[in-house]
This record gives sequence, C-alpha cells and structure tokens, in this order.
Amino acid sequence: MGLDWPGLMRAGIRGLGLTPAEFWDLTPAELALMLGIEFGAGAMTRSRLGDLMARFPDAGGTAG
Repeated sequence: MGLDWPGLMRAGIRGLGLTPAEFWDLTPAELALMLGIEFGAGAMTRSRLGDLMARFPDAGGTAG
C-alpha cells in the first residue's frame, strides 16, 4: 500500500493552490501539516514514557 499521489496532488495543487514545483518541494510532513493531517502521538515526554513503562514492565530478568 503506497501513497495516493494523485489524491495528494489534487489536495495540494487544487485544494491548497500550490504550483507543481511548490508541491514537489514539500516534504510529506510539510504537506500533511498544510492539509491539517496529524500523524503519530507526538514527542516522547516523561509522562508518556512512564505510561509505557507501566503498560509494558520489564520481565524481571537480569540483563547481561
């Protein structure tokens, strides 16, 4: 499953009014930001790390 390039081009060129050169100069992250698409859960914070550690505790074995 790849990217829907025709759909992305329509959104960028028709929807956002970008020129083809402007569209192709964007990174996927920049295009997503311009289209209002959010990916992922954001940066790892101390709180999120604590939540992950609580959900997936170490097995209790020793490393080595």
